Amino acid sequence: MSQSKIDLAARLLLNLTPWRNAKTWRIAFSGGLDSTVLLHLLASLAKTQSLPALSAIHIHHGLQAAADAWPEHCQLICESLGVPLQVVHVQVQPGASLERAARDARYGAFIEAIEANELLLTAQHRDDQAETLLFRLLRGAGVRGLSGMPRQRLLGRGQLLRPLLDVTRAELEGYATEHQLSWIEDPSNQDRQFSRNYLRHQVFPVLTARWPQAMATMARSAAHLGEAQVLLDDLAKIDLSQASTPGDFDWLGLPSLELAALQALSLARQRNALSHWLEPLTRLPDSDHWSGWDDLRDATGDARPVWRLADGELHRAAGRVWWLSAGWLSPLPGVGDWPDPALPLALPGNGVLTLTGQIPDGPLQIRYREGGEVMDLPSRGHRDLKRLLNERGVPQFVRGRLPLLFKGEQLLAVSNLQGLDGGALGNWNLHWQLPSEDQGLS
Repeated sequence: MSQSKIDLAARLLLNLTPWRNAKTWRIAFSGGLDSTVLLHLLASLAKTQSLPALSAIHIHHGLQAAADAWPEHCQLICESLGVPLQVVHVQVQPGASLERAARDARYGAFIEAIEANELLLTAQHRDDQAETLLFRLLRGAGVRGLSGMPRQRLLGRGQLLRPLLDVTRAELEGYATEHQLSWIEDPSNQDRQFSRNYLRHQVFPVLTARWPQAMATMARSAAHLGEAQVLLDDLAKIDLSQASTPGDFDWLGLPSLELAALQALSLARQRNALSHWLEPLTRLPDSDHWSGWDDLRDATGDARPVWRLADGELHRAAGRVWWLSAGWLSPLPGVGDWPDPALPLALPGNGVLTLTGQIPDGPLQIRYREGGEVMDLPSRGHRDLKRLLNERGVPQFVRGRLPLLFKGEQLLAVSNLQGLDGGALGNWNLHWQLPSEDQGLS
């Protein structure tokens, strides 16, 4: 085994040490130079080291005719190395950015494929990190974006790791040449209409001619910015802990924050805390679209402001800001009769209802609020439902989803609201179990 191979293999093995107990290492194998070297290195290490099971996954995007031959090439390489290969065909959605659409489709397939306690290994290297930094700088990214590609992150039920981020493209080329590896040359990599290709072929040769260490120093800057982002994340967690107070409507199971705690922060800390909170929930807005937060935060008390983001909406109610997505933003089908109130009733798209205690005589119906409903309360007489909901500060976005129990035209109960959710003697209750996040509501 040559000295260069020992050095590169040893560095790779060192980077992978914390994950030696994973169930499987899956290699994202495009068949190109970088992933071919990564696969060959790991297959070679597996001969002398006790490693997790190795497997490879090739994503076929179907974007060019030449790509139809790539799965067969990848299969031959994997067979020669004794590594099982999974080929996944994806549909790339049309859009303004073909690069982004292909990436979204690819990572969607990775998320589907990876299991718990598995590691997906991708072959991005130091030059890729420098390109990412410059690309994002030109797009006006903040600290999070300029910190580049993270070395590791959660991916579906497993983890994604980039173990070659401290390796240069030249080192990978040298390894591949020395070991006479065969790899695919993607014709689209020469197409300079794609921004990354333009940077790689037009911009970086000029930079490195003047500053030979440009790739290394830019990657180092990305690492510094990554450390800065860790500090910002730590600050966000401190600020969010102050805003994550209990509320009267925690039973909704929705992400929410106390508005007053956020308003007490500086504007920069507000944006930092909200970015950290929203990052796992939605694609974040750019700096030009943060005015939506200003409008929501500063609205008058009786207003119903909404900040619409890519994957949901931020609402303000009951002294809090609430994140709504999926089912909360979809219209509900009607319900109707409850044939057997002794049994739970599944509400289409809206959880499950149960009656406990001494169930009232039927026939019973479940409806949603339409306006004008009146409820007869002991010692208070007839009361307008809207006023009752106002008294309890029920958020507007909840009111149309609250299941109401009727007997004929008589409103008997409002689910989950104490004092309104059962009989006058408290001998029965209407309980609404909201859909969990896995069921797509929150």
